[in-house]
Amino acid sequence: MPLVNLLFDLDGTLTDPKLGISRCIQHALSELGVDPPPADDLEWCIGPPLRHSFAKLLDSTDDGLLEQAVLFYRQRFAEVGLFENAVYHGIPEALAGLNAAGFRLFLATSKPRVYAERILAHFGLAVYFETAHGSELSGALTDKPSLVRHILATEGLRPDQTLIVGDRKYDIIGGKTNHIGTGAVTYGYGTLDELTASAPDVLVDAPDHLPLVMDSLRQRHR
Repeated sequence: MPLVNLLFDLDGTLTDPKLGISRCIQHALSELGVDPPPADDLEWCIGPPLRHSFAKLLDSTDDGLLEQAVLFYRQRFAEVGLFENAVYHGIPEALAGLNAAGFRLFLATSKPRVYAERILAHFGLAVYFETAHGSELSGALTDKPSLVRHILATEGLRPDQTLIVGDRKYDIIGGKTNHIGTGAVTYGYGTLDELTASAPDVLVDAPDHLPLVMDSLRQRHR
């Protein structure tokens, strides 16, 4: 069946969120009395679920401590951090091109949906997506396999007509677990070694390559 549906990750795929995420993590750690690392040492936190990152940063599995860290993070993120962000050059044009080519676009982010919707609207990207899907503030749907499964069921999408695009191995794992196509962008925060090890169906080196690569995949699977 031809490729029709594209699920897009947000952080590191559509936007560069390093400034906001790193500052909010630093804020949370400072509030907990922990000396925060510099922003460049926090790039690995862009992609995984937030609680997983704090578990490593705090070297703790204490649910209460991790929940407090997340609350401090969201305290700053909800007001300031979500807009300390930048759309990658060429993304609006790429999304418009995919729309024009007949692809259906859906957001698939581990970030809480309520924040993701505000980010899409703020940067003028919401118009390209049918719906935005993300995690819940309760912690549900933070892992990509569960999120992709939820999107397929909620939107009634056929796995053999669907592909996920992201910049980290978590996106590829989420796609493969649900038997959909997988595409990795190399301009985000996943290293090339990480991405190739996860064996995506296709690599995309720049935003403006997205329409051509996706159309090529569609032609190949007709």
